[in-house]
Amino acid sequence: MSALPPIVPPFALETARLKVRAAENAWNTRDPDRVALAYTEDTVWRNRAEFPKGRDEVRAFLHRKWARELDYRLVKELWSFTADRIAVRFQYEWHDDSGQWFRSYGNELWEFDAAGLMRRREASINDRPIKPDERKFHWPAPGPRPDDHPGLSGVE
Repeated sequence: MSALPPIVPPFALETARLKVRAAENAWNTRDPDRVALAYTEDTVWRNRAEFPKGRDEVRAFLHRKWARELDYRLVKELWSFTADRIAVRFQYEWHDDSGQWFRSYGNELWEFDAAGLMRRREASINDRPIKPDERKFHWPAPGPRPDDHPGLSGVE
């Protein structure tokens, strides 16, 4: 079995959707080493109040994130795109070490280099405490959202 070719700019509707789903699937692995490889060595991020720079800082950020955000499950949806930029909206659910569940809502702006690596990521995120019976995302994790599980438009 051979690997699929990278999804690179310029993006069309279908390739932008594929890039978003590939990012969602990677983040749902909760594997910082794997996820960090999607970013340029000198990537620049804004994530809430943190500003990681470079792949090593991104990897460290992701380790901290998934140590705190337990049983994380993410759904992303394409919002808009240009030749080398993609905007997404997303929701993810997680709980803290006390068992309190949250749904996090956000938007991301992505910019890619010619090889399809993300050189810039800006994320705005808000967290809302939820009760366990309010959860929407129940697939086995870590792992990708099943193909038959609805995206954001299907669960709102």
